[in-house]
Amino acid sequence: MPRQVDHEGRRRLIAEAVCRLADESGLEGVTLRDVAGRAEVSMGAVQRCFRTKEEMLAFTLGYVGERVGERVRARLVRSPAQSAASALGHAATEVALLREEHRAEARVWLAFVAQAVVSAPLAETLRANYASLQDVFARLLAEAAEDCGRATALDPQQEARALLALADGLTTHVLIGHLTAPEAQGVLHAHLARLWED
Repeated sequence: MPRQVDHEGRRRLIAEAVCRLADESGLEGVTLRDVAGRAEVSMGAVQRCFRTKEEMLAFTLGYVGERVGERVRARLVRSPAQSAASALGHAATEVALLREEHRAEARVWLAFVAQAVVSAPLAETLRANYASLQDVFARLLAEAAEDCGRATALDPQQEARALLALADGLTTHVLIGHLTAPEAQGVLHAHLARLWED
């Protein structure tokens, strides 16, 4: 009887291999052969999962975005009694990838952002990831503004866009050594605190 293959599990295994290679040498260093070797599968297995390298990269970018999104949701579920403003701070910190254990993921994310400038499929995947995160930020901003009586003074969508751009920018500043992670965290908290000032 032929062996059953967990197709989705294999795609995630390959995505992990892409992430490790991209972390080491950027996306330009990712070849199908190297991915197969790192994932410990045959070239044929990679090609059965993904028709093209572009398809493999788009899936991997979505996979990384899902991991970040899952951590954001987990932070919100873990502390349901927290205020919306506190939840927003936790969510923004997760998106900024400031913690040491997320440094490799941050490098991979930025490699994909750079490649998305010249790749329509990657840009489309990124836009979908950003739209989802922006919706979470906007909802939390609206709730926090209501809690502190600033609902009419704050545009949740505009502030969500600004916060998402700030979190993304802080990732870059930490990776290139312009800011330390604690300094970036301070910038993020100062920005959020100003939102609730009269």
